[in-house]
Amino acid sequence: MTSPKKPALRDRIERRGLVLMLVLTFVTGVVDAVGYLGLDRVFVGNMTGNIVILGMSVAGADDLPILGPAIALGTFVIGAFAAGMVLRRKPKGWTTAVTGCLAAGSVILAAAATAAALFDTEHSVSAQICVAAATAAAMGIQACVARKVAIADMTTVVVTSTLTSLAAETWTRGGRTALWNRRFGAIATIFVGALVGALLLAVSAVGVALAVAAGLSVLVTVIGHIHLRASA
Repeated sequence: MTSPKKPALRDRIERRGLVLMLVLTFVTGVVDAVGYLGLDRVFVGNMTGNIVILGMSVAGADDLPILGPAIALGTFVIGAFAAGMVLRRKPKGWTTAVTGCLAAGSVILAAAATAAALFDTEHSVSAQICVAAATAAAMGIQACVARKVAIADMTTVVVTSTLTSLAAETWTRGGRTALWNRRFGAIATIFVGALVGALLLAVSAVGVALAVAAGLSVLVTVIGHIHLRASA
């Protein structure tokens, strides 16, 4: 017989994991706003956007950048691959390896914030590309971690599939949860993150916005290690 405490524990772990993944989704919104507005129109979390930009830039449309999106795409893949190699034999959920990967991503984000503060990302394209590349690598790690933690509908870096699920599955069922649910929450969170990222850029520098993202990533890493790893 299953102990009544076990389902309650699973629900508690799920709720905590959901909140932490929403925070990482917010981080993605912040850094993507920073990348597009402050780092030569580069998406550092949403790689679909970079692939579309690359396709249009190859066609010579609107003087779109090629090098920045291409390098960000490559470093995202490298980050995801490295994290995948670390996590490939680990069970789903929050393990010590997940903590290590997310900590590494946080360090990379902090380094990107520091570099942005030290170098002229406003006028130097090379500085913009370097900062964008490092941030994209951190987002690749984050995306891999989100898949391993495996909170339903929480990829943290893209919401197209989440939006499809919301419209085609959640809304068609109706009921009280048709409006306020985790899918809507993920979409709203990345929107708010992008809004905050744009506002931060309007009143401060790229480094400040990235520092906020790095700080939130560190917070998620610590809370997840303390609460989710122990519970798992």
